[in-house]
Amino acid sequence: MVGPARPLFVLFGSSIVQFSYSHQGWAAVLADIYARKADIVLRGYAGWNSRRALQVLDQVFPKDAAVQPSLVIVYFGGNDSMQPNPSGLGPHVPLPEYIDNMKKIATHLKSLSENIRLIFLTSPPINEEQVRQFFGLEGRTNEACRIYAEACMEVCKEMNVKGINLWTAIRQKEDWLTTCFTDGIHFASEGSKIVVKEVLRAIREAEWEPSLYWRSLPSEFEELEDSAFLPVGDDGKQIRISELEILRYSEWE
Repeated sequence: MVGPARPLFVLFGSSIVQFSYSHQGWAAVLADIYARKADIVLRGYAGWNSRRALQVLDQVFPKDAAVQPSLVIVYFGGNDSMQPNPSGLGPHVPLPEYIDNMKKIATHLKSLSENIRLIFLTSPPINEEQVRQFFGLEGRTNEACRIYAEACMEVCKEMNVKGINLWTAIRQKEDWLTTCFTDGIHFASEGSKIVVKEVLRAIREAEWEPSLYWRSLPSEFEELEDSAFLPVGDDGKQIRISELEILRYSEWE
């Protein structure tokens, strides 16, 4: 471990999480915004469903860990929603089991600490034609994603967990089909921008004490900004670099 201690944000999910540093991904953007404020840690497992997530839940989030996360963002559902294969193989998880699995994930995470905060992300929509062209896959549909997304939001309501309906949010963008994906499933930068804005909105609007919104968190060692080592501008005044960060991130207000 390195210090000083910062709030720990863990992103837990399938490939939407594992690949979230690629293509100006949403995890990369969050890590940039929260630099000097919180540590962003990925626990992403491409191809996984909620059933497999339960198998490792105690290992990823042990109850006896010395430090527990301040925030966990969870995404499972897209793989679960795929149509069952006649062979019995594949990632499909029946809807009732998916609902139960997500409740178990929420229950376990809540048990880690009374101060832990949770956000669940639902299945986003997909570009079905792009999926067929890129993966040669059948059996993954927007309608199934919608059904599992709505089920996830119902779990959030029942479990008192913040939920973000990505199926709805992504589709608000007029050209979402052609701009939001790299392969029909995973996010291009335009799709990730929507995820970031929705996550930041959820954090900002949450009545959490203390707040985890990026503007509310102190920058590490900001007390040392009043220093003779700060750069000097043309006007002879020293420049507080931490204040420039506010300008960089103004688009995420």
